[in-house]
Amino acid sequence: MSSATYLKYELLRSIRNKRVFIFSLGFPLVFYFIIAGPQRHDHNFGSSASIPHTGLFAPQYYMVGLLAFGTMVAAMSGGAGIAADRSVGWNRQLRLTPLTPRGYFRAKLSTSFVLTASSVVLLYIAGTALGVRLDASQWLVMTAYVLLALLPFAALGIALGHLLTVDAMGPAMGGGTSIFAFLGGTWFPLLGGGAFIAFCKCLPSFWLVQAGHVGLPGKHNFNPWGTEGWIVIAAWSLAMSAFAIWAYRRDTQRV
Repeated sequence: MSSATYLKYELLRSIRNKRVFIFSLGFPLVFYFIIAGPQRHDHNFGSSASIPHTGLFAPQYYMVGLLAFGTMVAAMSGGAGIAADRSVGWNRQLRLTPLTPRGYFRAKLSTSFVLTASSVVLLYIAGTALGVRLDASQWLVMTAYVLLALLPFAALGIALGHLLTVDAMGPAMGGGTSIFAFLGGTWFPLLGGGAFIAFCKCLPSFWLVQAGHVGLPGKHNFNPWGTEGWIVIAAWSLAMSAFAIWAYRRDTQRV
């Protein structure tokens, strides 16, 4: 099987997978309208001691948060497909074809990012419907940063797919994305300093949320990360890519 044929097969399979579309596309949209809808007129988000008034437009903040959550799920969804393939011996059959490991990984990453792009577009439309307004350049820059921040999650999904069973992938993805989302500031702003905030800044999910802050008050429109963000995303991308390669080789060495 050629790389192009395998990529086409993976894309078609993902499009036809209703469960993936529900969890990676449907849930974030439903949550967004439930949470942000009642606050669509709030231009000074925050009302408690732990979350003081921030001057942020609530629908825009929650669009960013749900964007991070939904795209993490979409990026890691490729792992569920890998686990399913392993359970029926499909991966073993693929190794008998001319498909190269590079073509295999390219197809898996491309499929994950197609789902990711779909999630991004739908949440942008939902945000616009609730009053989010950005310049065209801000939408484009935000999208570019979000896609870059998802590289470690896509690689992590591939690694888990080669290590876990089908039954274990669901809890691993759900629990993993929930923890990353919580520590990344998806549901509430991470303000102040201290050890906890310093720890959160070492996670790619924190910078994924920051990537969506393009255009928010007080943010530089074209540099939401700074040097620290680039270092964290690059380090996690390299580490998760190495992890995925190790998991693939470990899996393929089995009889």
